[in-house]
Amino acid sequence: MRVFLIAVIIASFAGSALAQDKIDRMHAGIMESFTPDTVKWSDEPILPKGAQSVVLVGDPNKAGVFIAWLKFPPNYPVPPHIHPFTEVITVLRGKLGNGMGETFDTKKGEMLKAGSGFVLPASHTHYVWTTDEETIIELIATGPWGITYTNPSDDPRKKK
Repeated sequence: MRVFLIAVIIASFAGSALAQDKIDRMHAGIMESFTPDTVKWSDEPILPKGAQSVVLVGDPNKAGVFIAWLKFPPNYPVPPHIHPFTEVITVLRGKLGNGMGETFDTKKGEMLKAGSGFVLPASHTHYVWTTDEETIIELIATGPWGITYTNPSDDPRKKK
């Protein structure tokens, strides 16, 4: 059974080539370290405006496990959506609300603090949000990764 971990970034992950370079460097015996202040964040066009991401290992566009970080601004909502594979999310900084279902309702979810996480089964509709502080999460998932919004009008890829 493969390990699957969470939410992010089809062709929009500009960092995929950098992530492959990191894998190549690991195979060469070169240790790679990083912090939220040293990675190169890119804007995330598949999520509502304001999110940023960086792929640390792997390629979300290809089969196999990848690891990415997502950075959300304060008071940031991600509308209800699904992913094709199971995801594992860990809150690295800030707080992340997580709710299940097709209706965005922060009163029906749970708030996770830094160090907490959750496993999201494939094809389960969920939504997330932040509070009054920037939040960084780690997403571990299997590619090819995807996101399908419950309400197609919420999909920022379809907005001009």
